Amino acid sequence: MLSISDLVVRYPKSKENAIDHVSLTLNKGEFVCVLGKSGAGKSTFIRSINRLMQPSSGLIKWDGTELTTLSEAKMRQVRTEMVMIFQHFNLIPRMTVFQNTLTGAFGHRPSYKNLLGLFTAEEKRRGIEALEQVGLTDHADKRVEALSGGQKQRVGIARALLQSPKLILGDEPVASLDPSTSRKIFELLKKIHEERELLSIINVHDVNLAKEFATRIIAFRDGQLIFDGKPDEVDDKMFAYIYQ
Repeated sequence: MLSISDLVVRYPKSKENAIDHVSLTLNKGEFVCVLGKSGAGKSTFIRSINRLMQPSSGLIKWDGTELTTLSEAKMRQVRTEMVMIFQHFNLIPRMTVFQNTLTGAFGHRPSYKNLLGLFTAEEKRRGIEALEQVGLTDHADKRVEALSGGQKQRVGIARALLQSPKLILGDEPVASLDPSTSRKIFELLKKIHEERELLSIINVHDVNLAKEFATRIIAFRDGQLIFDGKPDEVDDKMFAYIYQ
């Protein structure tokens, strides 16, 4: 369970809060889509959960552990249960698909093994399994730089699977993809979410994708939480309210 209480995030030199006193509880099994205009606070909200963005005040509890006061070393341990899927993939272009996938295991291993690129047979087996799950087995030996955008995002998801996450955070993971590819990525994310019984929180611009795949939708405007409800409650009136 993720519990957020009176969360405030303010950027340096800003007079306004990027996240303004937000409180909500999100539970295992929920596939949450986050809506809002550009600049509404969606990315700041997502990044504050795993403290890529440091909260200014408030509490964030993950499975009973208060995150906002943890040291960076302890927070790194907690992040092994969380994965972030980014809009721009954050892959290593000259490495192969398989090598990029295996980097998902880094958080669970000693640093010297990561530096030397030493992986166990079990880690390699899990890497192959992850590539099978995202449909990229035939591309395992290709350099990432040779892939399409949709394929790169699938590599990012395979890498995330190596981390054995309990929580998936998506920061506009399909914003740079065409509509057809975006839908396929959402289908894949939802399938993994259900099979592994995760909590997933995904920023998305496309309201239709959110309504089709989400079990719960939340929306931000000017850093404030202005909607928290079921997908079918986002009608034309609510859409206009969120995006006005």
